[in-house]
This record gives sequence, C-alpha cells and structure tokens, in this order.
Amino acid sequence: MSTYSLSDGLASGAPRSSRAPLLATWLRDSGIGVLASVAWIALGLSCLWWEDVGDWSRTHSLGIAAFVIAAAALFGTVGADYLGSAGRALRQRAPWLVALGAFLTLWEVATAKFAWLPLPFFPPPQAIIEVYTDDLPKLLDSVIASVKLQLGGYIIGAAVGFLTGVSIGWSRAVGYWVHPVLRFIGPLPATAWLPIAFFTFPSSWSASTFLIALATGFPVTVLTWSGVASVSSAYYDVARTLGAKPSFLVLKVAIPAALPHVFVGLFMGLGSSFAVLVVAEMIGVKAGLGWYLQWAQGWAAYANMYAALIVMSLLCSGAITLLFAIRDRLLVWQKGTVKW
Repeated sequence: MSTYSLSDGLASGAPRSSRAPLLATWLRDSGIGVLASVAWIALGLSCLWWEDVGDWSRTHSLGIAAFVIAAAALFGTVGADYLGSAGRALRQRAPWLVALGAFLTLWEVATAKFAWLPLPFFPPPQAIIEVYTDDLPKLLDSVIASVKLQLGGYIIGAAVGFLTGVSIGWSRAVGYWVHPVLRFIGPLPATAWLPIAFFTFPSSWSASTFLIALATGFPVTVLTWSGVASVSSAYYDVARTLGAKPSFLVLKVAIPAALPHVFVGLFMGLGSSFAVLVVAEMIGVKAGLGWYLQWAQGWAAYANMYAALIVMSLLCSGAITLLFAIRDRLLVWQKGTVKW
C-alpha cells in the first residue's frame, strides 16, 4: 500500500495551493514528535545539569537514555513517512511520549534535584531503576511466584465458573439449587473469606489459590449464565429441525453464542483475582509481589515498593492484552458485532 509524503508532493511539482495543506498536515503530525523530543531532552538536562540531593548511581545513565529516546522520538516522527507501519505507530503514540517525558522531568526535579517531595517516601526515577538492576533476582523470584499462584487460581476459577454458568443457564433444575448459593456467596468479597480459608486449607498457597479462584469464578459464572440464557430460541428451533441432539445444542449453539458474555466475565474476574492475589500474598504467602511489597514497606524501601507496583501494573496490563488476543481469535466469526 503506497503512502504519500511531503517530499513526494514537493518533488512532483504540485501546485502551490495544494502544497500548503500538505505542509500544514506534515507540521501538525511531526510537531508532536518535536514536543516529545523536547520533553525528553529536558529530562536528560535535568539529570545531568544539577547535582542530586542524594546518592543515586543511575542518574547519568538515565540522562543518556533520555537523550537517546529524544533522538528516536524526533527522527521517528519526522521521518514517519519513510518508516512504514513503525513510523505511523510511533507518530500515533507521540502524545504519550510528550506526557511521559514531562512527567518524568517534573518527578526528577521535584525529588532528586530540589527535594520538594519528601524522601524516602517519594524516590526519584533513578532510584527505581537501581531496584531493577540491583535487586532483580529477588524481584524476578517474586514475579514468578505471583504468576504461578495467579495462573493456577484463575484457571481453576474460570473453568469452574464456566461449567457452573453453562449448567445454570441450560438446566432449570441446576439453577434451582445453585442460584440461591450464588446469591449468598457471590456478594461477599473474596478477601472476607481469608480467615476461613487459611484455617481450612492445609497451606497458605492452597488457601490463596482458593481465594483467587473464588474471586474469578463468581463473575464468570454470572456472565456465562446470562449469555446462555439469552440465546435466541430461534437458534435452538433451527438446530432441532435439522435433528440436533441436546449435546449439540449446548456445545455448538449455546456456548458459541454466549462467548461474548463469557469473556466479559473473564475480564472482570481477572481484575478481581489480581486484587485478591496481592492481599493473600501480603497476609499469608511467603513469596510473590504482595510479599515483596510487605517486605519493602517494613524496611522503608519505598523505591522497591514503587518498582513492584509498576511490575504489577505491567503484569495485569499484559494479561488483559493476552485475553483480548484470545478473545479476538475465538470470536473472529463475530468480527464487527463485538464492539469492545
């Protein structure tokens, strides 16, 4: 697919009246890249121009990295027409580069340079970078432990919730017995079951897995049940006319039609399970990011605490992105119908 750049328009001898809108468009698209470059240059200068009020070893590295990002933002957005899809993606995200560069500059000045924000409660950016370089083994061990616990509880809760939701939505007999239990247990937050779970299960790991599964299972159950119950009866009538058996109606009609609702429940369960994960690790489990947060708070290592929070945010964002990719893959036949 061909692209039309500013240089193409000028080289082809376009009329002067048509060059003006083209130049204005180019300046508008590239100007945001120039602003992004200025924001990151400001960060680099703030790192290297003033002395730190504390002893942080990564200040110089942060300044050099800021200048590199500034150069990449400038040349990537100005020359986006020659970089294809990568250039268009960079130009589209340039406003976020401006905001991030300005935020980091203010953060650096307010903490490391003039201490407007009290230390150690508000560490500078280079202090958090030091955590990722100096305390990486412990942080990686915590990430692995959290991923294992989260993944186990989430898969169990999603599977049980899906099967329960399909059963309630398809069978009135199952709904008669299970629906009252859901109305009793569902409104209670999973963290309210902490004392019972840690007393009942043989280990804190299994208790935490149960709590994560419980937080995941309720929204998946309710949304799956809603999806199966809302399938149009016309679909079943057509399938029965063609000789479909009950198992075919469930597996090939009800479940595929309910999948958009199922994924809504999976997204809701993912957020709830992350909240329970942190609480469970802070209280009972002796490994994971929640435990790392508790350890950092106990030693007043606030840079470590912020570093762990950033990792948590990235993990949750990555899980949501992966779930979106799975949803788009499974619901490709509903492309254009699902709007979220």
